[in-house]
Amino acid sequence: MKVDGACHCGRIAFEAEIDPAKVLICHCTDCQTLAGSAFRTVVRVPPDAFRLLSGQPKVYVKLADSGNKLAQAFCGECGSPIYGSHAGDEPKFYGIRVASLRQRDALAPKLQIWCRSAQPWVSDLDAIRKVERHA
Repeated sequence: MKVDGACHCGRIAFEAEIDPAKVLICHCTDCQTLAGSAFRTVVRVPPDAFRLLSGQPKVYVKLADSGNKLAQAFCGECGSPIYGSHAGDEPKFYGIRVASLRQRDALAPKLQIWCRSAQPWVSDLDAIRKVERHA
């Protein structure tokens, strides 16, 4: 499936060819912190399936529990997360942040990982009162 996305301010735009069956939710504490949410939704693609159309993301490299260096790419202007990858010259994959995709409503997750770190209330969101629109 061909998808396209951008940061919130529009400075960074990209396109990718993804497999919708590979959309996942990550509950690790790094994703919680870096996403500013209880989890992050990601779709992994090989390097040749991702292409920047405009802008250049700012990159923050963090050391994972595994010892791998992971690059977190985001817009330096608005802060929108764009992708994550292994740091270095040739990433093994790009973990595109689904929230930055225009087609995000069509990309239901198929897998959840790092569930031991999941916030306990995430599994029962239907029990929380809903408001259609906030003033």
